[in-house]
Amino acid sequence: MGEQLEKIFDVELKPGAGENYVCNLTKPEFAEKMANKMPTEPLPDDQMVEVALKRLDQLRKERKSLQLYLDICVRCGACVKQCHYFLGTGDPKNTPVGRAELLRKVYRAHFTISGKLFGSLVGAQKLTPEILKNEWYKFFYQCSECRRCSVFCPYGIDQAEITMAGREVLNSVGLATKYITQVISQVYKHGNNLGIPEAAFKYNCQFLEEEIKESTGVDVKIPVDKEKAEILYLPPSADLFTNTDTMIGVAKVFHAVGADWTMSTYASEAANFGLFFSYDDIKTINLRVVEVAKKIGAKLVIFGECGHAWRAARQYMEAMNGPLPFKFMNILEYTAELIRKGKLKLDKSRNDDVIVTMHDPCNMARAGDLVEEGRFIIKSVCNNFVDMDRSVIKEKTFCCGGGGGLLTEEIMELRMKGGLPRATAVKEVVESHNVNYLAAPCAIDKAQLPLVMEHYEIPVQVGGIHDLVGKALILEGQEEFEAKKKAEEEAAKAAAAAVPSVCGLCDAEFATMDECCEHAEKEHKISKDQCDLACEPKEGAASAEAAPSVCGLCDAEFATMDECCEHAEKEHKISKDQCDLACEPKK
Repeated sequence: MGEQLEKIFDVELKPGAGENYVCNLTKPEFAEKMANKMPTEPLPDDQMVEVALKRLDQLRKERKSLQLYLDICVRCGACVKQCHYFLGTGDPKNTPVGRAELLRKVYRAHFTISGKLFGSLVGAQKLTPEILKNEWYKFFYQCSECRRCSVFCPYGIDQAEITMAGREVLNSVGLATKYITQVISQVYKHGNNLGIPEAAFKYNCQFLEEEIKESTGVDVKIPVDKEKAEILYLPPSADLFTNTDTMIGVAKVFHAVGADWTMSTYASEAANFGLFFSYDDIKTINLRVVEVAKKIGAKLVIFGECGHAWRAARQYMEAMNGPLPFKFMNILEYTAELIRKGKLKLDKSRNDDVIVTMHDPCNMARAGDLVEEGRFIIKSVCNNFVDMDRSVIKEKTFCCGGGGGLLTEEIMELRMKGGLPRATAVKEVVESHNVNYLAAPCAIDKAQLPLVMEHYEIPVQVGGIHDLVGKALILEGQEEFEAKKKAEEEAAKAAAAAVPSVCGLCDAEFATMDECCEHAEKEHKISKDQCDLACEPKEGAASAEAAPSVCGLCDAEFATMDECCEHAEKEHKISKDQCDLACEPKK
């Protein structure tokens, strides 16, 4: 462990530091859609305690593990410095045992003989509306359910289950966060967390198909709502809008092996926020997937790069929605298996611009047995891979700081503090090995970690594993297309370089663009890469814009590039700024 990483464990206690981080309360229009039938507004104080205790009693009887965890903790403190939020804030209540004690004290007071007889002498505390609305609501939503503490607990207490129970009790009295309930309500309405309507979802798939065609020359399809398919693929919906290189990489993999696959607009989301809210909603969201898979006759359901999606499927789908007439797996397992069987043509040198390290998503590493597949894939598609310190990877990975339903703006400061341990570990390999790419196979990580890296001024790009796969994967016909495209670009560049030019900074004239660029670099300190800032074709000289051109979308020919651009804008809805996507010099 490096010196910087060691320092984060030397925490100064700051009681009360977590008091100001409060998530916004849900709204009635979101609450009413929840599968757990929670109240749409907080209950009156005179009803709150009775309802909460009834729900807590129900939970401890239904879940024997919860009852066990409430009884066996000896408060040894082994979990304390394993929590990223405690390391970031220093608040004793922001520790796994500190949060659990909020619930455990109430459990002792109302459900144990010792607590009823001796009260505070045995650490018991009777529940009040103020405890629910203040302590419980604040601190059970300052836990990301990452379960790192459980790895270090000598009794194996799963603090995430205690947090989940606390949240379910809060739900029963109408206390839930806007962020989580809004996300879940969008799944019930649109099929995905982002609330992407069916038409927009399909349009984005078509857009990504065009992007792949433009870069590879290969017609890669991203099918949606096929009536029958052997594989149902569930992406995090963010992969269709913000993490598009991940979706492109996955689509290329399916194309390369001729997979019969589809996505569904009814269940267009891998993620399952029920995991952060209620078991009823876990089951209901998973059911959408099961229904679609059965309808299309899928033999295999594949979950995309999303940590908690994988946990919700792996640990709960068969138990809550089974028996299942299909198998399911993670996209990392699928791609790793294809690589091992030699089914993918890969060129590792295409990723030589990056030195990669990997962040293990909590729910993949500690709840999904996915710690080696990602590393195997990265090493298969990249020449340069460096792991972070072994004390903070794999099963001991630190949370990104935004999981557990906490990826919301109003607690951004807490999220940054929670991201400190991961940021410190990344910083060490950036400084020691010049790492410049942080592979994070989880949509929440891809949303949170770029902000964390920027906050702590760590110069590293955050992306998915299949982003790297997509770059290294060579499809049939791609190399021929790339060679042809390169030749055309070189020819166009040569033609442009031969045009008489003038320096716009000093009016000096030159026989070619190359001569002008050399002049600009020497006299005006402008690099050749930015030559167009200084040099331009001499007035009256033939230019690329004046050369005969052809539209690559419909093969129409034009006397000049400008005419082709006008055509592309009118007929193909491509702006003039992106004219080069459609028009090219005629051979």
